[in-house]
Amino acid sequence: QAQLVESGGGLVQPGGSLRLSCAASGIIFTFNTMGWYRQAPGKLRELVAQINNDGTTIYSDSTKGRFTISRPMGENRMYLEMTNLTPEDTAVYYCYAEWRQYGMPENDWGQGTQVTVSS
Repeated sequence: QAQLVESGGGLVQPGGSLRLSCAASGIIFTFNTMGWYRQAPGKLRELVAQINNDGTTIYSDSTKGRFTISRPMGENRMYLEMTNLTPEDTAVYYCYAEWRQYGMPENDWGQGTQVTVSS
């Protein structure tokens, strides 16, 4: 399995910005899809943004226009630029990846990084 490691979380004031990173190791296959999910206390894990290997992206309604997902073409790492953060963005953010390994679908999650938006 791949090892996905997130970084860049922390405490930020409302209206501030953060940049999250996700790097993968231990895998020779190129991810088909990478994404960011988040989970706030007492809530279900939800999609934040997703980027496919062809560069197409998907955003949740709550993050569209404020967050930008990016990924160097063909590389197993990605970033999430978060701007105009609000307390509602407070959550643990998880990196997610899907790929095919010898024809079989595989996926994995990172351990998560905490983002706290508070004054």
